[in-house]
Amino acid sequence: MTASIDLVQLRTFVAVAEEQHLTRASERLHVSQSAASAHVRAIEEMLDTQLFIRTNRSLELTKAGQLLSSRARALLHDAADFLAFARELRGQVDGHLIVGTSTEPETRIDEIIGGLRARHPLVTFDLCARTSASGRQGLRSGELDVCFLLGGPVDPGLTHYELSRVHFRLVGPAAWRERIEHATASELASMPWIVPSNPNSAYSGMFASLFGERGVEMNIVATFDSPALARIMLQSGLGLMLLREEHVRAGIQNGSLVTSPLGNVDYALSLAHQASRSNDPLVKAFVDVAGSVWPGIRPSQVTNP
Repeated sequence: MTASIDLVQLRTFVAVAEEQHLTRASERLHVSQSAASAHVRAIEEMLDTQLFIRTNRSLELTKAGQLLSSRARALLHDAADFLAFARELRGQVDGHLIVGTSTEPETRIDEIIGGLRARHPLVTFDLCARTSASGRQGLRSGELDVCFLLGGPVDPGLTHYELSRVHFRLVGPAAWRERIEHATASELASMPWIVPSNPNSAYSGMFASLFGERGVEMNIVATFDSPALARIMLQSGLGLMLLREEHVRAGIQNGSLVTSPLGNVDYALSLAHQASRSNDPLVKAFVDVAGSVWPGIRPSQVTNP
């Protein structure tokens, strides 16, 4: 029997190619590192082609790997289209949705899931905690069907629906009140900072507007991949960070936090999916229910220049 490459292996290959790191890719896919490694190795052996150049810190695509990763993404998109067409033929909405979402409550995911289950009881779900950067990658690779993100359209391959605006404020420990309340942008940047570990996170745009446009460099002392962990570091007095308004209000009320007048940023909270899947019955059903929870949402996307 001739061996073949399956979609799971292709998704692993694409994830490793995007992350350039086996551990991060396996965490993103919720599989063991050994399983992710086996998937990549199986493809390399089957094609008799080296896909990655392995270094101490990362996995870099070979020239063949670059060309094949592009074709792998196209195949994953085609597979999603195939499943969507099959659902249309059946004439009913059933199947499995993989939803990327944050651990924050603003998405109202509980209401959306409840509404979708009431309308389409054959639909089942996996909820995956994702940062916005990881969520965009998951949508592009087909790992996720829909995802909640911070920020508006930046990828021409994705369709966004703005749900609301999320307000962030620059905060720090209350003990630093005098330093923070009267500090200039340069003085704030020189203080200790707690920032996301992913440089492509939605926070990067906020930092760019606060400091990058002023030409000042931040003094980063700690990074995080979970907002909940970041708040723990903030409460311990480790440094400054950008924090959602509802957490800021609670910190001011209990006397643990102080804010800077310079750090006020609004960001869109959006629902997104692959633009090519707008007519997929599963995706459409999710968006329709989201529209009943968040009335007035409209699709938007960027176009290639």
